Amino acid sequence: MTHSSQQPLFSAANATDNYTAESENSNAVGIGIDYGTSNSTAAVFNGDKVYLIPLEEHTSVMPSATYVDRHFQIQTGQSAINEYISANMGRTVELSAEILGEGRTTTGQLGDHGLPEEANTQKVYGQSFVDGGEKGRLFKGIKRLLGSPKTPRLMVFDRAFRLVALITPLLLRIRKSIRSTLRKNSSIGSDSALHACIGHPVNFEGAENSRNSQALDFLSEAYGHAGFTEQTYYAEPIAAALSYVHAHPQAAEQTLLAVDFGGGTLDLCVLRRNHSDFEVISTHGIGLGGDHIDQLLFKELLFPLLGKGERWRREGEDREIETAFPFEEYEDLLLNWAISYMMNQNKFTTQLKQRIEYNDEAAIKFQRLYDLIKNNYSYLVFQALKDLKVELSEKAEAVLDVPELDIELVVSREQFESIISSLLLDFQQSITDVLHKAQLQTGDIELVIRTGGSSLIPAVKTILERQFPGMVIEHDPFNSVAAGLAIAEYKGLAVKRT
Repeated sequence: MTHSSQQPLFSAANATDNYTAESENSNAVGIGIDYGTSNSTAAVFNGDKVYLIPLEEHTSVMPSATYVDRHFQIQTGQSAINEYISANMGRTVELSAEILGEGRTTTGQLGDHGLPEEANTQKVYGQSFVDGGEKGRLFKGIKRLLGSPKTPRLMVFDRAFRLVALITPLLLRIRKSIRSTLRKNSSIGSDSALHACIGHPVNFEGAENSRNSQALDFLSEAYGHAGFTEQTYYAEPIAAALSYVHAHPQAAEQTLLAVDFGGGTLDLCVLRRNHSDFEVISTHGIGLGGDHIDQLLFKELLFPLLGKGERWRREGEDREIETAFPFEEYEDLLLNWAISYMMNQNKFTTQLKQRIEYNDEAAIKFQRLYDLIKNNYSYLVFQALKDLKVELSEKAEAVLDVPELDIELVVSREQFESIISSLLLDFQQSITDVLHKAQLQTGDIELVIRTGGSSLIPAVKTILERQFPGMVIEHDPFNSVAAGLAIAEYKGLAVKRT
């Protein structure tokens, strides 16, 4: 089987990284793990059949979520989300000043009787980032941060956690599930589960040239801590295509385009197959996924309902002052729900209170924003947006319903597609780019494999169908990558980092 795409791992820009293909696999089964931005899956392959690993009670798909409580006990997956919702939704956030230490206000000197006086001290306070009532922190979408040099650690109460420390518990749970499945199903094969083929996007998110290498360093360390001492790597879109090739061995020679559109990245590859053999012609990937769509929906649908664009009149020293309300100060924190609690500081809430007290027609919008901040509703809002996307994939219109903020908004599929039109253009351009890299035309593609959660969006389907009429198939949107990774490891196609 030809696998020329395996050198280099990402692109010519990263040709300085050294990788070697595994010529054979001595393990009883191949193990593939797709640690994703939104969800994670795992699979094993025994040379005959792919077995999906049940990571949650009734499904193989586990949310890539980690919850850390005040006692630094950790939960993962759906239970992490459930605990976060139970502990924090509707809770009033109360930030207090963080005490950094004590500093002297006097040096200590001799008093009237020649005896030294005690030096006075005063507590030194930091910024108001300590939420005294917060019971735990939820982390989701960590994969998007792996390529960014600006986020080496995330604060969890009074401790700084490395990204690796937040990923490792998820991988430990996955390894435990793999071992449990192998023990319960002896027909699959006996295996120590000390090895795994690790999926990766063509390009991780980030602007740095070193983002791919850095992200793999983080992943390698986390997998190592989780007990996966033997690690190989394989590109996610190639894995998706490989799982299709394995599932359809009867197909003759074809030129295929695999489109893996997930929560954080869009990854594509063009490969040419000849029955069970294939050669990868080109790969391409950009930072575009479901999370980006959610943020754009938040901006376009909800920002106007929270006060964006409204004016602000207030009393000055000698006259009334009118300016635009400084909504831009809130935007980045609103769009990143994991840190939106930081808006519960006086510099954000005081001006909101003043604006609400003006009691005009727009005051209700600012009351919504105030309630969102004080009651920690950010995650709830983003979940409502995800539900809206799912419903619009099946219906011509749906309702964005957030009763906690008194929001009930009817959104049509046409309106949704208009909002994400710029992202759809990026999607279209990525198809053009991967074909250009392969030196192929649209007519050269004989089959398009569509996978990943975001590939279920009707507008995405339409773009592919228009360009490749009658050639597009949906291929197991949530499990295809893990299955392909397991096959790649078993067949010795994956690569080691050296």
